[in-house]
Amino acid sequence: AAFGIESAKATIDSVAAMKAANVELKKAIKKDLNVDDIDDLADDMAEMMEEMNEINEAMGRNFATPEDITEADLEAELDMLEDELEEEDLLGEETPTYLKDDALPVNPTGVPQSQASATPAGL
Repeated sequence: AAFGIESAKATIDSVAAMKAANVELKKAIKKDLNVDDIDDLADDMAEMMEEMNEINEAMGRNFATPEDITEADLEAELDMLEDELEEEDLLGEETPTYLKDDALPVNPTGVPQSQASATPAGL
């Protein structure tokens, strides 16, 4: 019998808490939430998503490769580049002109003077 009484009291407390929560929830929804505002927000979000998709499509366009180039054209160009690399390997590594010794300045032979020793003491 005591268990039944305790169970009934717990049920009454639970129902009272649910009623109080229901009242507070209704107040919050009426005060802070408006279905029309939520619909407007959802519409705005949908429009922004469409704009972002359009921007992403525009950013994803390929401007570097013309559309009339085929895979065979690309393969032929790759083969040509590979042939050029093979020719360079067969001819050997030639030093670029800007790295050849005659293009470099002469090594300094003297010791540079500091600013203090270059100026007379009396000035």
